[in-house]
Amino acid sequence: MTLTEKLLARASGKSKVAAGDNIWVNADVLMTHDVCGPGTIGVFKREFGKDAKVWDKNKIVIIPDHYIFTADSKSNRNVDILRDFVKEQGLPYFYDVIDDPDGHWHFDPSKGMLKKQYGSRYAGVCHTALPAKGHTRPGEVLFGTDSHTCMAGAFNQFATGIGNTDAGFVMGTGKLLIKVPETMHFRLEGKLQPGVMAKDIILHCIGEIGFDGATYRAMQFDGEGSSNLSMDDRMTIANMAIEAGGKNAIFEFDSRTQEYVDARVKLNGTKATYNPVEPDKDQKFVYELVVNLDKLEPTVACHPDPGQRKKASEMSHIKLDRAYVGSCTGGKTSDFVEFARILRGRRVTIDTFGVPATPEIVHDLQSTRWGEKTIWEILTDAGVQMTENAGCAACLGGPVDTFGRINKPGIKCISATNRNFPGRMGDKESQVFLASPATVAASAIAGKIADPREYFGN
Repeated sequence: MTLTEKLLARASGKSKVAAGDNIWVNADVLMTHDVCGPGTIGVFKREFGKDAKVWDKNKIVIIPDHYIFTADSKSNRNVDILRDFVKEQGLPYFYDVIDDPDGHWHFDPSKGMLKKQYGSRYAGVCHTALPAKGHTRPGEVLFGTDSHTCMAGAFNQFATGIGNTDAGFVMGTGKLLIKVPETMHFRLEGKLQPGVMAKDIILHCIGEIGFDGATYRAMQFDGEGSSNLSMDDRMTIANMAIEAGGKNAIFEFDSRTQEYVDARVKLNGTKATYNPVEPDKDQKFVYELVVNLDKLEPTVACHPDPGQRKKASEMSHIKLDRAYVGSCTGGKTSDFVEFARILRGRRVTIDTFGVPATPEIVHDLQSTRWGEKTIWEILTDAGVQMTENAGCAACLGGPVDTFGRINKPGIKCISATNRNFPGRMGDKESQVFLASPATVAASAIAGKIADPREYFGN
């Protein structure tokens, strides 16, 4: 069996499963957020009764993160709905925007978009916060009401996005009926060259198979090149499996996985035991691709979908209006370090926005010094508009007052985010080009799409 098949067999209590089997799977964690949480709660109460209790209060994680830093009253109300439910159910894992359990969330636009407006428990973007808070463990099943839940596959678990109806059912029973996906095999060999990042790997893979090439399939990443990747790198790759239509992505368990998970569960006091799945020698795949990391170049996904791959070096004729670094895919500490590596001592020439994924990442950037300056200072001195309000922000558009949102037609934006369908970051007439933080930095300096390798050693 493949990694996904072995994991699902265990979660269904079977000795063996095969692609195409319909099985009942036991969930280890259900995650929901402020956009889908109220709907999930509504389904749960409708189907199980208004006084029903969730199947296991220790296995539900609720993280408001999407439409948070906006004056839109309905968006603010969604967080209050989550808080009321958490109080009613006694759920321990709720990462509220405010500290008052009896309060109401209200974003104050008069304070501006750059200074933080959140309490001590706020966790930021759910997919980055889940592992940071110790909720991703190898060998487990994670369901989340968000398509990018597949990011947790970096930790050797089956993680996939589900809708509100399925989530409401899981909330009441802890189970879900799913079809075992076929597995596509991506063997990574070699090592990334300077200026090339994990984002370039996944954009290359999606370019090879198309934005629907992995529809309802598992994408398994392994090989020597995979073992050379950091956990941040693996999260970037796993996150974008859904951009190829994938059901899930999954990586092998190794010492890097163990080190990351053990540290996070200890720090946060979450469940410490887990049982990773190991690969079988005779795995059978429906597709195989070998990716030589040594030969990869900075890559860009062009409007209107993530499968429109081109090399950054071939796109210098594309003039840009905006650059953006952030989200679960591109807002991690390592992403901003590479962003700063290119921008250090230089200035951007177009509107450039930076949105860290979590408050911890804000702290990392504001406290880590690179020479005489912190990374945060390097970026702001370069002209980047950096906000302390960690969250999804303009990655998915949101209300019109969302930080970094594209509100004018015809804007061309290069972004380290994960999706570029029309209207994804705001106006439907805008164009979004997806790239690594390094490529975004080089392009922000040039005012057009640029190869970051041109800025190394200069």
